[in-house]
Amino acid sequence: MRLYPKVIPAIAREVIQTLTKEGDIEVETLRVADAEMDMAAIMREYLAAEERVNQATKEALERRGYDHSRFNAVKREMADVRGFKMGDEGIEYVIGQMIEFLLISRNVEEVYSDDPGLRRKIVNIFRKHLDVDAELDREARARMKNLQEGTAEWDVEYGRTLDQLRRARGLI
Repeated sequence: MRLYPKVIPAIAREVIQTLTKEGDIEVETLRVADAEMDMAAIMREYLAAEERVNQATKEALERRGYDHSRFNAVKREMADVRGFKMGDEGIEYVIGQMIEFLLISRNVEEVYSDDPGLRRKIVNIFRKHLDVDAELDREARARMKNLQEGTAEWDVEYGRTLDQLRRARGLI
């Protein structure tokens, strides 16, 4: 799962609404927007940290004289050095931060559910909003039936098609 900046407000809103509606947390009506902004801030901070890792990766590639094909391997290395969680581990980390913040936030009056219960509900919300990558992959591959997978031309066109699909869905 990948976190896209454009879905952050929807995820934050749904987390607070769902947990409030199902009686897991209590939020005063006047503080709902603030609680949503708190959840969004956690996700935005994660993306900012990811951008810092990406920048460090680019600098490391340049310093070492590597080409861009080694980006993912060097990014994993940079993430490990910085203690940054990526991919599904990153989403788990963000959800953990959200649960932790619910317990200390001045915008949340009371938390009634235990951590595993909150985690399960928040994970379902994230899946609903973030499981678009597999769907985008299937759609991109369906559009590229005329090219042979594994060729340079296919790689370029696949990246271009994915970008078009993401733009069309408002993800980037």
